[in-house]
Amino acid sequence: MNYKDLPNGFKGKKCFTVSEITSLLKTILEESFPSVTIEGEISNFRPSSTGHYYFSLKDHEAIISVVMFKSSLNKLKYLPQDGMLVRASGSISLYAKRGSYQLICDELIKSGEGNIFMMLEERKRRLAEEGLFAQENKKSLPLFPANVVIITSPTGAALRDILRVLRRRHSGINLTILPTPVQGNEAAPIIASRIRIANKYRLGDVIIMGRGGGSLEDLLPFSDEEVVRAVASSALPVISAVGHEIDIALSDLAADVRAPTPSAAAELVSASRDHILLRVQEIKDVLQQHIKQRIERIHLTLSHFSIENEERNFRSFIQPLYFRLDDAKEQLLYTMREYTTAYRHRLELLANQLQAHSPIAVLSRGYAVVTDKHSKKIIRSSEDTDQGNELSIRLHKGSIDAEVKETYNHG
Repeated sequence: MNYKDLPNGFKGKKCFTVSEITSLLKTILEESFPSVTIEGEISNFRPSSTGHYYFSLKDHEAIISVVMFKSSLNKLKYLPQDGMLVRASGSISLYAKRGSYQLICDELIKSGEGNIFMMLEERKRRLAEEGLFAQENKKSLPLFPANVVIITSPTGAALRDILRVLRRRHSGINLTILPTPVQGNEAAPIIASRIRIANKYRLGDVIIMGRGGGSLEDLLPFSDEEVVRAVASSALPVISAVGHEIDIALSDLAADVRAPTPSAAAELVSASRDHILLRVQEIKDVLQQHIKQRIERIHLTLSHFSIENEERNFRSFIQPLYFRLDDAKEQLLYTMREYTTAYRHRLELLANQLQAHSPIAVLSRGYAVVTDKHSKKIIRSSEDTDQGNELSIRLHKGSIDAEVKETYNHG
């Protein structure tokens, strides 16, 4: 049945079945919009396991569902993300089983970043400059926390997932649940307040804060500046488990640890006791094996020690030293003899020179030394004495006293 084929009188008066009206609307939409381009902001982007992309396009007044089949993805040069402002080209279709219309997208082109995305990027940049995301400020998680604070919706899937993991792992952890809305305008201040309360009263050893997946708008409270500052200033370690693994909130960047899912956060704080015991047993076995090997090596080493072996080893060690000592002694004696001979020869030469210049040697050649007997002054000229003076004459052997009878000057 075609809408154009209906008589004017039947338009608006005929009673249609659901299938008929749906088929009619499908025909009208597909014939009226075989090719259309729509600009909007991506929201709730989710790739399917079959390779297709599902998301919504929205503006401030309306929203439309979009599907981009795998066959069209080869034209796409980037991965769509929530908050992107894009132009989607394709045809309008109506999915009969859900009674909803959608855009079958053949081409997706960026036309700019969406308002939410731009706002978050600006906030991320500003808070990063303040050091709220700095790695050096991150705190380590306690190895075996006894008390855990959970900040999430009391009716959400996140809490159920956390409880399921903790029950399965038999962790024995005490839980304190601080309920809070996790989306909407009122959620952010309550979440921040819950973090401050947990710190003020020291309600636990670690905080798990999060929710299940959702669109970019749904996760906005966890990117709120008040929440980010509360997370960054928390004295208790904070695990942020917001959305699914592909979802990123600013609280993830400020938290000490980011868990991809609430279940993963529960696993972080509840190490399996069986796993720990098994690991301890493995370490024990390794240590025992190492100790046994060390003892065996020590026994083997000690077996080589005996009086005979030690004497032989000592001799093999000391004999080279004896040889070196003997060589050094011989070298020292030889050097001393050489030096003694050289110095004796020099001493003889010096003695001969001294003897040659000695006055005694001169006197032996017939010379004499004449001095005034009283003044002891050496007489070198007849003018150095006068008649009647007493003289002392030193000969090679002995001396003579004399008196000056007369002086002569031979010129």
